[in-house]
Amino acid sequence: MNRDERLARLADRASAWDILIIGGGATGLGCAVDAATRGYRTVLLEKADFAQATSSRSTKLIHGGIRYLQHGNVKLVRESLRERGVLLRNAPHLVHRLPFIVPAYKWWEPVFYGAGLKMYDALAGAQRIARSQFLSRSEVVARVPTIAAGGLRGGTLYHDAQFDDARLAIALAQTAAQHGAVVLNYVAVSSLRKSNSRVSGVVAHDVETGREYELPARVVINATGVFTDAVRRLDDSATNDLLAVSQGSHIVLDREFLPGDTAIIVPKTDDGRVLFAIPWHGKTLVGTTDVPVTVPVDDPKPSAAEIDYLLDHAARYLTRKPARNDIRSTFAGLRPLVRNQNTKNTALVPRDHTIVVSPSGLLTITGGKWTTYRKMAEETIDRVAELGALPSRTCETAETPIAKTEEAATLEELTRRAVRSEMARTVEDVLIRRTRQLYLDARASVENASAVADILATELKRDAAWKAGQLQAYAKIVQTHVAQ
Repeated sequence: MNRDERLARLADRASAWDILIIGGGATGLGCAVDAATRGYRTVLLEKADFAQATSSRSTKLIHGGIRYLQHGNVKLVRESLRERGVLLRNAPHLVHRLPFIVPAYKWWEPVFYGAGLKMYDALAGAQRIARSQFLSRSEVVARVPTIAAGGLRGGTLYHDAQFDDARLAIALAQTAAQHGAVVLNYVAVSSLRKSNSRVSGVVAHDVETGREYELPARVVINATGVFTDAVRRLDDSATNDLLAVSQGSHIVLDREFLPGDTAIIVPKTDDGRVLFAIPWHGKTLVGTTDVPVTVPVDDPKPSAAEIDYLLDHAARYLTRKPARNDIRSTFAGLRPLVRNQNTKNTALVPRDHTIVVSPSGLLTITGGKWTTYRKMAEETIDRVAELGALPSRTCETAETPIAKTEEAATLEELTRRAVRSEMARTVEDVLIRRTRQLYLDARASVENASAVADILATELKRDAAWKAGQLQAYAKIVQTHVAQ
């Protein structure tokens, strides 16, 4: 997956693409894999890096979503549990099972949550990982020795799955490429082409060189997540907003706050969200919040109030109370929620996806969540085939293995591989999404920035001024991930 080779393919193609996808997050990449495995001529364009926005800023879970069950959304839970099973089968190198405990501090909680999790088991059917079970107080403490034991009555154990979101995104890009798709990062769409009032392609430019491309396509898919409405306005400047965007923030603590391999989940916090404390890459990940956002931005930052909220709630359930100076990194992600009657309270907005086709033929897929990306793509490409009068072909992604990358022994090997076969272009790309160094310890990641910049400069044939600019840009990014 060499970027220069992909750009050459973009320039050489004279005939129209079958499918052109705008957006290189989970949804767009999933669509590219589905379309390519069906044999459609497919191109995907991402204005920044793959998964740079929402898709690298999740809670790192592949799950059915017990909170959706609380809200009565049985369909979404069943679909999510089925897709969890598909991912465990097709990407075992990136997705693994993870035990969770729902602690019980009130007499009714074991019965209430236990019954809900039995339903969760039943909805999973053959895709169930393991049966949920009640644990005594001593069994909970044995599994989670740092849990707050005062008033603890026991807990319910169940299983979901965990993953590395940015790495899965890169693997999807590689999978799409292996099946013939052209996937490109840092190529931005500036306008839509139209013929007889129908969308017939796009005008795009390479962010690095400024070179412009006119790309005809039978169908254009808008899969841009929280930027969905901005692309829809390229089609119709008067269109109404489809999304209600919310922000979910996380903090990262040392492993000693939650040793072992078992996560804690609190089904209902003060704002109605679920609180997670999860072991992840040798650290403890705590999240998440739900705060409405008016204007989506590329690099959202957790507010001081959100950080206080997470510290306060973590302190209620852990024996060691985390403070600001315990935080190794923070990050925030924006959720593309489809507007409904609960828009004012984004915690209550369903995580279902929606497909909308404009009068000019622009197809938009938005909403949803990482766990259901494959199903979202299947429905999207089914619709695209009808819209573009493409040959009808069966979806194969439920049985398509996701690309696997060999482990790199050193940072130098990893960085060179990231450039040569994963399209990494910046220090940020390497230290945030090809590795997870910034999210694991923001300040410590700076120690590797200069070495990474040196390797990138050699691989990409950049000069000293470029390297200096990269280091300055990365230092600014680090400041947005350090708790203030």
